[in-house]
Amino acid sequence: MRATALGAPRPIPGRLLPVAAGGVVLLLALPVFVLADWPLGGWAIAGLLWLGTQAAGLLLARIKPSPDNLAASTVLAFGMMARVLAVLVVLIAVAASDRQLGLAAALVYAAAYTAELATSVATYYVQDPTR
Repeated sequence: MRATALGAPRPIPGRLLPVAAGGVVLLLALPVFVLADWPLGGWAIAGLLWLGTQAAGLLLARIKPSPDNLAASTVLAFGMMARVLAVLVVLIAVAASDRQLGLAAALVYAAAYTAELATSVATYYVQDPTR
């Protein structure tokens, strides 16, 4: 079986650039919220959620999964799922209490997450494949 250029393994890229991309999106969203007179609480909630998921990601990055340590792999998997669920629970609770605030928070968080993910994928594929 032959690996294609997209499927060839590459080293795991650093996290600094993707996190910075998400942070830039958050910072650029603030003046848009101010000028458009949108609820600043939505921007603040999205920013806190994004910062919280980044902090949880730093904690989870310390866990090194391996085939010999099933407990570490389990903690890592459940920790990653818990991050997503925590964001969803908060966004649903906010949207249930104030629809506009919840929508604003969800859109800003989604934009920051998308920028982070796109930058992460791009930095992975610009590297040379390992053999």
